[in-house]
Amino acid sequence: MKKRKITVGVTGLNNIDSPGPGIPVIRALKESELFDIRTIGLSYETLEPGLYMHDLVDKSYQIPNPSTGTSSLLQRLEYIHRQEKLDLIIPNFDAELHNFIKLAPQLKSDYNIATFLPTQKQFEARHKSVLYEFGEQNEVKVPFAKMIFSASEIYTLGEEITYPLVVKGKYYDASVAATPEQAVNYFHKISAKWGLPIIIQEFISGNEVNVTAIGDGKGNCVGAVPMRKLYITDKGKAWAGVALEDDKLIDIAKKVISNSKWRGGCELEFIKTKEGEYYLLEMNPRFPAWVYLAVGCGQNHPEALVRLALGEDVNPYESYEVGKMFIRYSFDQIVNMSEFEKISTFGEL
Repeated sequence: MKKRKITVGVTGLNNIDSPGPGIPVIRALKESELFDIRTIGLSYETLEPGLYMHDLVDKSYQIPNPSTGTSSLLQRLEYIHRQEKLDLIIPNFDAELHNFIKLAPQLKSDYNIATFLPTQKQFEARHKSVLYEFGEQNEVKVPFAKMIFSASEIYTLGEEITYPLVVKGKYYDASVAATPEQAVNYFHKISAKWGLPIIIQEFISGNEVNVTAIGDGKGNCVGAVPMRKLYITDKGKAWAGVALEDDKLIDIAKKVISNSKWRGGCELEFIKTKEGEYYLLEMNPRFPAWVYLAVGCGQNHPEALVRLALGEDVNPYESYEVGKMFIRYSFDQIVNMSEFEKISTFGEL
């Protein structure tokens, strides 16, 4: 069968100790059985390793930081589209999704660039600050949480949340505090990096299990693969993990996606207590950095997203291979200084 040629822009090329999902997504796209995909890397920093992985990324462009808003992003995407004729863009960072969601209708109508993203309402409904309410609406247990804007509020929590508790940033980072003093310290550390508000969450003891999944926006879960972390870095990132056989966890993930009519890729992070109860800690609105494990287990979620974005009907995956592991590694990539100078000076490589 002849593969259809398409061009896909992908963000999240920072394949470092806290990796972005971009390179795993690109690896999955390159292994598509249906598409011959030319990948266009969209980067924010000149030292994102994916820029220089020419076996995976066919060409790269810098794009403006999310904080600059939609106008500058659209202007840059117009230029990139003139050069590359983009068929689709897959954003992979939480912080950039607001801009891409806002631009999605115009990208489609004016340039015929497809996306497959959650709606603004879906995106906001699963924010950490309102996750407890999201859990109630979607019939899944969620630890109690409270949003705060000042470190002084930590001392007024009273009996709402007892110690230990979790201090979380609005986008990334989470630390467990055993005392108010520790909580204040984490508040300042995390807010300095990610801004306000800070979320104070009830601590649930147990084992962390995650699910990478994709919804079609109509209530159907197209694919879901659960994973347990085997090795965790000091930043809390999985450096190794194994696919699990867990029908109950899959059923919960499917219920969340069905009830919310989730559109696009996502990662569901759970704590499994010793009693066997599952608590949803986070719902990340994009593929996780370990999404390539799903490909290894027989479910190519990024390929399914491409098909959905292009308007195709996609039958849900019915199974996956249990016991497959992923193990991350690092290596020294040798790059010519001229390439770094080119992306730094001209914004493309």
